[in-house]
Amino acid sequence: WIFLTLTVRNIEGEALKPTISDMMKGWNRLFGYKRVKTATLGYFRALEITKNHEADTYHPHFHVLLPVKRNYFGKNYIKQAEWTSLWKRAMKLDYTPIVDIRRVKGKANIDAEQIESDVREAMMEQKAVLEISKYPVKDTDVVRGSKVTEDNLNTVFYLDDALSARRLIGYGGILKEIHKELNLGDAEDGDLVKIEEEDDEVANEAFEVMAYWHPGIKNYIIQ
Repeated sequence: WIFLTLTVRNIEGEALKPTISDMMKGWNRLFGYKRVKTATLGYFRALEITKNHEADTYHPHFHVLLPVKRNYFGKNYIKQAEWTSLWKRAMKLDYTPIVDIRRVKGKANIDAEQIESDVREAMMEQKAVLEISKYPVKDTDVVRGSKVTEDNLNTVFYLDDALSARRLIGYGGILKEIHKELNLGDAEDGDLVKIEEEDDEVANEAFEVMAYWHPGIKNYIIQ
């Protein structure tokens, strides 16, 4: 299993909705590439949005859990630089985006906060404005205080406009097959994903860390 984080530059509120749409299209292109399809067995993808209140900008990005073939770290290995190139190509960007990729070996080796920190540092080195929240993105994470302010109203407006009728998580490959086989629906229907095999400790710990990044996932994945 590997964790993949795909980013784009910070954007203003007006650009949030079209940027997320572009990211979804870019995602489909990325996982349509033979190089990626050959190396991976599927995916679990979560969209996260953070906000920089000082600059009044938003940062949409993907956190992805990828089951890979046993020989991935051999002939099918995709280095970080190549993942970056593939994402840039898929998104048709005129700049080099920050992409983070790391292997999952077990709970002791999974550090969600460190992944966030590394991505933030890389973005800052590129002089990009970024604020990464410690907790899963919810309205309360990007809205300041409990008072009705112009800033909070604008934030809610842009988030609602960008996320309305949009699925924030997605499955592909074997994870999509597992989801179907278990006849699982959305959050209100029960567990979205839970690997029941006792010997797949890495998979279960990996999904637990994915809950770190996405609002509500912990409510119906982690039991």
